Amino acid sequence: MPFADTETGTLHYEVTDLVAPWVERPGTIIFHHGIGGSAGMWAEWLPHLIDRYRIVRFDMRGYGRSNRPAPGFKWSLDGLSRDVLAIADAIGVERPHVLGESIGGTIALNYALQNPQRIATLTMSNAAHVGLTLQKVHVWKKTFDDHGVKGWSDIFMRDRFHEGVLDLVRWTWFATMQEAWEPAPVLNALGVLVGTDLRPAVAKLACPLLIMHPDGSPFIPVETVVDLHQRLPGSSFNVIGHSKHGMPFSHARECATKLREFLDAKAPRSS
Repeated sequence: MPFADTETGTLHYEVTDLVAPWVERPGTIIFHHGIGGSAGMWAEWLPHLIDRYRIVRFDMRGYGRSNRPAPGFKWSLDGLSRDVLAIADAIGVERPHVLGESIGGTIALNYALQNPQRIATLTMSNAAHVGLTLQKVHVWKKTFDDHGVKGWSDIFMRDRFHEGVLDLVRWTWFATMQEAWEPAPVLNALGVLVGTDLRPAVAKLACPLLIMHPDGSPFIPVETVVDLHQRLPGSSFNVIGHSKHGMPFSHARECATKLREFLDAKAPRSS
């Protein structure tokens, strides 16, 4: 069971490597889930990628088998970005492709800006370069206080998925997984986004960027990521129809196909 060491605890990760031995210089993709997500949410992306790319998925700090910070831990965007670096170091990859969804995408963007020599490409899914207002933290805290984790998760599921977009098996799996999150890391990670503003820095992004965004996220309007795309004219931008904030799960095959096309067209092999 592999773990990456950091100064503030270990991070659990898993590697899926089914690339044939004769494939020269296969790439490596690090997947970073967001709040309420897990490494398992990427499962349906893998068939589109595993013939040429080694897949690395990890539990975000605060969830699963990764470190669950004690009260008083200082959560920060830079600290969470260092977690990505720790994963890259642990797997021995100098320049991975990095994909993040929701806060994972914001973290991945910050990682790319701070470590331009340690990334091959960046993909942001249902994620933004600017954060949330404090109001959302208050709303979620009140939901936890009044209705518990399941009540919070039930509301979040409706923010993630249109009715009928998932079959019962997938809906049940995601809801059960999401209900395993504890309130503290949810609220602390959410708090990281409050006041986050990477707009002054994004012009410095040196690697190719793919942006995939739902047309109906209740958290991040399409106009927000249009702003990011306009600040980086060379970026690739896709809006996925009939999707909400759970797009990477509900529209996994479509997103994975777009990622594969992007990587094959623009990406240097990671090493």
